[in-house]
Amino acid sequence: MINKSLRVLLIFLVVGSLLLSGQRIREKDLSAKYQDWLKLVSYIIQPEEKDVFLQLANDRERDIFIEAFWRQRDPTPGTPQNENKDEHTRRFIHANQRYGRSTPREGWMTDMGRIYIILGEPLSTEMFEVSGIYPAEVWTYNGDRTKGLPTQFNLVFFQRSGAGEYKLYNPTSDGPAALIIDKQGLDLSDHRTLYNKILELAPTLAGPSISLIPGQYPYNYTPSPRSNIVIASIFESPKKDISPNYATHFLNYKGVVSTDYLTNYVESHTDVALIQDPILSFNFLHFSISPSSVSIDYFEPNDQYYCNYQLNVGVKKSGELIFQYSKDFPFYFEPENVDIIKGKGIAIQDSFPLIEGTYQLNILIQNSVGKEFSVFEGGVVIPEHTGDPKIIGPVVGYGLQDYPAHLHVPFKVVDKQLLVDPASTISRGDKVAFFFSIMNMTEDLWKGGKVDVFLGGLKEKDPSRITFTLPLKEYPFHKIIGINHALSADDLSPDYYELKLVLKDGEGIPLHEKKSNIIVSPSESIPHPVTLAKSFPLSNYFLYLYSLANQYDRADNPEKAESHYEKAFSLNPSYHPGTIEYCHFLLKIKRFQKSLDLIEYVKDSEDLRFEYFLVKGKAFMGLEKYFAAVESFLEGNKIYNSDIRILNSLGYCFYKTGDKQSALETLRASLRLSPDQQEIRALIQEIEKE
Repeated sequence: MINKSLRVLLIFLVVGSLLLSGQRIREKDLSAKYQDWLKLVSYIIQPEEKDVFLQLANDRERDIFIEAFWRQRDPTPGTPQNENKDEHTRRFIHANQRYGRSTPREGWMTDMGRIYIILGEPLSTEMFEVSGIYPAEVWTYNGDRTKGLPTQFNLVFFQRSGAGEYKLYNPTSDGPAALIIDKQGLDLSDHRTLYNKILELAPTLAGPSISLIPGQYPYNYTPSPRSNIVIASIFESPKKDISPNYATHFLNYKGVVSTDYLTNYVESHTDVALIQDPILSFNFLHFSISPSSVSIDYFEPNDQYYCNYQLNVGVKKSGELIFQYSKDFPFYFEPENVDIIKGKGIAIQDSFPLIEGTYQLNILIQNSVGKEFSVFEGGVVIPEHTGDPKIIGPVVGYGLQDYPAHLHVPFKVVDKQLLVDPASTISRGDKVAFFFSIMNMTEDLWKGGKVDVFLGGLKEKDPSRITFTLPLKEYPFHKIIGINHALSADDLSPDYYELKLVLKDGEGIPLHEKKSNIIVSPSESIPHPVTLAKSFPLSNYFLYLYSLANQYDRADNPEKAESHYEKAFSLNPSYHPGTIEYCHFLLKIKRFQKSLDLIEYVKDSEDLRFEYFLVKGKAFMGLEKYFAAVESFLEGNKIYNSDIRILNSLGYCFYKTGDKQSALETLRASLRLSPDQQEIRALIQEIEKE
């Protein structure tokens, strides 16, 4: 499991992660508007955000990014006002007006301006313009502990050597001596003496001179290194709760997600699991993705609330798209369930078969309500059905439920569905449920083998531990055996747990082991998200075969592709879209006669007449029966006369039959539709020379 979550063959949507271009514009080459914006946010923007901003291609993208930037920092996203943006802008303007008066630099660039922009108005200030001390000022703040700041702290600003703008004082790097004008006769390494000197000249400045924390007096009055930590925490505090993922996804998906969604990236939890179906013997990739927030709207005609998600999935191998699809998940619910949905959230679950290999998986969900999107990107490995017996999994959930065996749904095997929460947390009132499969099973291993299960807490003192054994012969024999199990979490103390499975043969020799992690919460119950998923009747599993065939074709494995196409077709010859796809594959591998034979199955399908004549013509052309090909292409061209596939093939066949004039007219018509066809231009030139 990777933690941190069928109209297949009919709907294709290009989805995938676009690589960062790496092409950056220099700040000085931006227009004044965007240079000024970078100044405004210089203390709160994260490096990843700035890097993305400087890679954007135009002002339209920059404007949308700026909107997304502020939206990530909006404390009340349901309202038209962004209090964070307004307050930050006010502080920036104030810093420029107040702290730029006695320096050639703009006020926001000064130390005082920077602290004011980050922390706002101090609780109190105290100025020191006394004999023997360089001009200084102390600001007192209450700190936000959630951002790593002390409950209360002081900040000292002083004119170093008595001139210029006020600098932020650091007790460790500057030291008390930097505040004293006349150091003659003082031992600069004796911090107690320096402290006492400041205490004599400016009593309330003495404490902050050695520690930023009120009342903290370090050993021997040596300035505390903690001051460095406090100052660093202050500078990092405005970036503390902001994930830069939205910025990266903004850049990656700006060509895929419409612009009105780009400003509304929502973090999500995602589980992805490989489950090998013991009945179908397919590798299925299952996933559950749960956005951290869900926008809903009211549908007045039915007195219902709703959200509306579109799911887009793409699988790539070495940058090449192997598989892709999209599905819609509209969800309507009654008014009395609004609080439940808002409290629990939702999880969109789905699954699909995938051929063996190593891939990059991209999952994109978009909620039309609120124009929000969430993304998962990660690598997956699908092993081959060869080699020694091994464990696949385990997949962990918070319960098991019965489900009809004739329907396929995510995280279900045979007649049991695993209840999965992408947050991977289980309450005391839940079950610790898990599923795993064993592939490459042998009869001897099945008769005498077993799986030892170890569930152990990770805390050092008195961790909970459970061990038990699952004999393999208690499950029906298949080359792939699926095993599920559930136990009560009530007996487990709250902790992080490791679930370990060890496959052993009849003599107790370990053959393979796998692990997974579980969190058991101290809560009696946890609100798990409401699941949105669609079932698929296994009577239509020929569609899975078509999907796998298409994947093998894209992965340049024509032998397996043809085998799966043949089996899918034999299971349901009346599924004409699949037959068309199969025929195009046969044309690709030059099995022209077989394609010609199979295309007759769709002859009477009115909505596929164009494809029928296209395939038939190409098959005849491959068999060098050019007159028959021309006849088929002309019939297809009557249905749709703007398809360059037919026009190019028809022009070539005219040429091969000796009708050069018709060949030239047809090929030129194709060029008018798509001018960038160098091979067709070359063919026209060849015909014209003859």
